[in-house]
Amino acid sequence: MSLMIQPMTGAALQQAAWIIRGGGIIAFPTETFYALGATPFDASAVGRIFELKGRSPTSSPILVLIRHRADLENLVSDVTTSAELLMNACWPGPLTLVFRASSKIPLLLTAGTATIGVRFSASVPLQQVLTAVEGPLTGTSANRSGAPSAATAQEVEAALGPRLDLILDGGPTAGGLPSTVVDTTVAPPRLIREGVLPKTRLLSVLGALAA
Repeated sequence: MSLMIQPMTGAALQQAAWIIRGGGIIAFPTETFYALGATPFDASAVGRIFELKGRSPTSSPILVLIRHRADLENLVSDVTTSAELLMNACWPGPLTLVFRASSKIPLLLTAGTATIGVRFSASVPLQQVLTAVEGPLTGTSANRSGAPSAATAQEVEAALGPRLDLILDGGPTAGGLPSTVVDTTVAPPRLIREGVLPKTRLLSVLGALAA
């Protein structure tokens, strides 16, 4: 096994936490594909992610993964009623909600939109990583922009090579549809992307979505 790739043992998770605290970047499994993780509060680390992916900093924001709803306090500036309804009904789960970003978040992460996408996932391996690093992580896919998403640690290494600080190997991920994305900063909320969570489920919670 590559020295860069480590099984998700307690020691490897501690190493991941040390890397994140130092402004580094790791790759780790989610419920769909592997993701690139850095602290969302470090503009330099976020900038490295854009560079790794070969993505323009103004192209699209980078979403953030949380370990519990309390993490929202430092990530978002307000939580609308519709966001509360969706969180109560669908979190943890495959739903990314877009909020107005906190002033603590680097503008680079929001790609100039002043908004931030956040997901509270039910994935056990993902939650183990977030617990180890004791905070939220970026969750953009671990691949070059436009390339296929990586479902194994080896695919991550082949795509991004030694530019990563650590790849946590949790085995092959399930792949499939991405998370559903809903913008809760507008009323009624707007469906940005229909993924694992169907539109009918959102309508059953909210009653209406923006056209």
